[in-house]
Amino acid sequence: MIPGLGTALNTGTVLVGATVGLTLGRVIPDSLHRTIRAAIGLFVAVIGIRMALETRNPLVLLVSVLIGVVIGELLRLDAGVQAIGSWAERRIGRGDEPGRVSLAFITTSLIFCVGPLTVLGSFLDGTKGDITLLAIKSTLDGVTSIVFAATLGWGVILSAGSVLLVQGSLTLIAFLVHASLTDLETAELTAAGGIAVLGIALSLLELKAIKVANFLPALVVAPLLAGILHTLRML
Repeated sequence: MIPGLGTALNTGTVLVGATVGLTLGRVIPDSLHRTIRAAIGLFVAVIGIRMALETRNPLVLLVSVLIGVVIGELLRLDAGVQAIGSWAERRIGRGDEPGRVSLAFITTSLIFCVGPLTVLGSFLDGTKGDITLLAIKSTLDGVTSIVFAATLGWGVILSAGSVLLVQGSLTLIAFLVHASLTDLETAELTAAGGIAVLGIALSLLELKAIKVANFLPALVVAPLLAGILHTLRML
């Protein structure tokens, strides 16, 4: 198959799912919205915990997250993402609650773009043209986007761009250099992503406002650090 087909499929299912979710969202009472949003927050917390437990060495995870957060703060990544969401809100001119578009965008982007299926599926697509894993992920993301769009609003649609950019980039890299992450590096990448996902769970549950986007550099630091330590036979 043509490399990149899996990413195109995944992007399409997110767009379709979000559109369906927005339609359903118009007939769901506000009280049910809040209850479902809390349920999603708990579900996201479970996903984050499962992902974080993938780490092979908690110390590597801790150092990766700390370094990643420092980089994120210095680059003001969260402020940038919030600005994109605010710009989109003003551009569309809808009456959503402040920050809701950015929350939906960040939440679903992390859910859809972080995890073993994203990495392994993209690299398999790029190196062999095999979209089996991404087809499975597309189905899961399509269903998930329905629920998120119905409760968090149209910002979920923006995450289709994240899927296209992240998975498309990974697929392109794999196609050009035929490289892939080791199991160890993938595990640490997934674990670092789990910490970020836990951060959005706390935001969804309205327990703590966390600048989740500032955690994103940890997704690069974690596999890089794991690879270095493994080469030095320290991991």
